[in-house]
Amino acid sequence: MLQSLANLVTESGFANILTSGDGWKNLIMIAIACVLLYLGIKKQYEPLLMVGIAMGCLLANVSALSKSDALYHQALWDAFLQEGGEFYHDYGHILAHGGLIDILYIGVKAGIYPCLIFIGIGAMTDFGPLISNPKSLLLGAAAQFGVFFAFLGANLLGFTGNQAASIGIIGGADGPTAILTTTKLAPELLGPIAVAAYSYMALIPMIQPPLMKALTTEKERKVKMEQLREVSKTEKIIFPIIVTIFIVLLLPSTAPLIGCLMFGNLLKESGVTERLSDVAQNALMNIVTLFLGISVGATMVGSNFLNVQTIYIVVLGLIAFSFSTIGGLLVGKLMYKLSGGKINPLIGSAGVSAVPMAARVSQKVGQKENPSNFLLMHAMGPNVAGVIGSAIAAGFLMSVFGG
Repeated sequence: MLQSLANLVTESGFANILTSGDGWKNLIMIAIACVLLYLGIKKQYEPLLMVGIAMGCLLANVSALSKSDALYHQALWDAFLQEGGEFYHDYGHILAHGGLIDILYIGVKAGIYPCLIFIGIGAMTDFGPLISNPKSLLLGAAAQFGVFFAFLGANLLGFTGNQAASIGIIGGADGPTAILTTTKLAPELLGPIAVAAYSYMALIPMIQPPLMKALTTEKERKVKMEQLREVSKTEKIIFPIIVTIFIVLLLPSTAPLIGCLMFGNLLKESGVTERLSDVAQNALMNIVTLFLGISVGATMVGSNFLNVQTIYIVVLGLIAFSFSTIGGLLVGKLMYKLSGGKINPLIGSAGVSAVPMAARVSQKVGQKENPSNFLLMHAMGPNVAGVIGSAIAAGFLMSVFGG
């Protein structure tokens, strides 16, 4: 009995804290997981994903300390990614020897979850403001400036081309796109990139307003825009079909994201698939979000996460996001000049693809300057254009770097 008790003590996770070389790293990650849980629950920073990511991080590091075989095994995924190794890209090996989160993570690595989420996003998106004001596409494109700026910065800091491309895509402010790009190009960086992407998306109300006020004048912020024209049902049905054909032919690597986004939107706009649209918007989104969050969080194992690279990624992510906002605002100012003062440049900041949060921030800042201003629908045009823009940027980078 005493020997059994002694074995229980020595084999416990608490004992491994002292005996494991990386035990202190796991403890730090457990503390970080608790902070993320606080931000998700108390501060409501992207709670639908932040809580799952934090819990996945917590479980993976507790599992590492206790040497449990029930949840997540970083060694299995290291072998999965080792080119030329016996288990390179061997999902069968993962299924045979993996724990619960290992099996769930297959959906991330295979690019299934991000694409399913894009079906849900498409089903919840109204492209009417973009169709009504096609110039919004320019703002969505301009807001991808931060992606390429951060890509260059990451290259200068010594990251490989694949890693730099994955870091840069944080600037698109699109979590699923960042996750898909990273799993294809630099899966070893998935943890810090996912956390940075969703953290900055959640912090949009804090990051964007100072930049908006710094780059626009009071007169520009007070501009009241004319009401958008009403878009017909036929236009809304034709739009996703045309976009799919054109963009996928132009950049075939965008097919998973653009195809799923437009498929979800067609379910919504066709008027004959209400049940499927409802499933995509609710049940599908909720289930996939559960699996995605906990799977991505599990990659934040202390031995891989706590390094200088992570600090660089967090800083570069902020730079990418800030410069994407700046790019949208500057083109917004240009459109203000060219239109004779009829376009409020604040809608340019909504060119990042965090739908609809970025559009709401544009509305809030504009209404502070002019209480009668209503920019939300005008800002939704660049906002949904940003979703398309970030998918195109990701597809371009994956094509260039062989994703």
